[in-house]
Amino acid sequence: MSRIALLSNPKASGNKSLLPRVRSFCAQHQDIFHYEVEHVDQIGMALRTIALVQPKVLVINGGDGTVQAALTELYLGGHFGDEIPPVAVLPNGKTNLIALDLGAEGDPIVALERVLELAQTDLMEHIVSRELIELSDSGRVRPVLGMFLGGSGLADTILYCRHKVYPLGLPNGFSHLLAAVAAAFTIIFGLRAAFLPQRPQPIKISVLRRGEIQGSFAFLMVTTLHRLLLGGKKFGGGVERNGVLQLMAVEWRPTTLIRALFAAFIGKLGESPMSGVHLEHGDEILIEGERGSIILDGELFEAINGRPILLKSTQPVPFLRLAA
Repeated sequence: MSRIALLSNPKASGNKSLLPRVRSFCAQHQDIFHYEVEHVDQIGMALRTIALVQPKVLVINGGDGTVQAALTELYLGGHFGDEIPPVAVLPNGKTNLIALDLGAEGDPIVALERVLELAQTDLMEHIVSRELIELSDSGRVRPVLGMFLGGSGLADTILYCRHKVYPLGLPNGFSHLLAAVAAAFTIIFGLRAAFLPQRPQPIKISVLRRGEIQGSFAFLMVTTLHRLLLGGKKFGGGVERNGVLQLMAVEWRPTTLIRALFAAFIGKLGESPMSGVHLEHGDEILIEGERGSIILDGELFEAINGRPILLKSTQPVPFLRLAA
């Protein structure tokens, strides 16, 4: 039995320079079973093969799309039966939100060394449970699973960063900052231009047994992660926790966005109610609109008339936390 199975996607942007180091590291450690795919469509076959070696840990090395496809296949494919191995995610790709939530940051090889070190123990004290977001709509045969969903203005900003800023070749951190500043200027000053993010379309968000909210939102997030984009922590005492899906929606108004950003800066966002900032927990969320952009772990979806997007929480999946 291999201690570690490593699933790599060579086409992921971060692997262009990383993969030769990963291959060299794996060649030096016989406890690692390394499987490379050329496309996310091959991940199902990859996991069927990986299940045969019965790894103690499954490590995913790829961008957001690779992680999402692997989690979907891992949860729905049934390749490991009832014994899904704990999942570790190497810091790779553009955003790395899932890796950060699991304590993996910095050099991916260092993270892989940490996984190998932990795999030599019984692992129990390092395993954490995370529910996944199951996304489905009327036109989708099979649900898609992930851990972070961005919508409305946030999705438009992500797309703006992807199509307008990343091609400039700037460092990831600076690219994200530049996109966020452009989005803030669009909202606060009402600017409209081809080189700025577009204004989000109105949508309706329904949380099971909690009611609904409607409008245009500068920021919409649904996640099961514990480290969030704004404020860096789970919602605090002002929110009734009656589900594992964490929803945050910030209305498209300059004063609301400024107050939300200031509260996030001082680490207070989510600790108490704030006008124009909607915080909810639930196990089912429905998103409807004429054409609302939704991004789940890097993949784009649209909530359009007659085809709303339904989000559900799954049963917990084991993950390996790398932080001490």
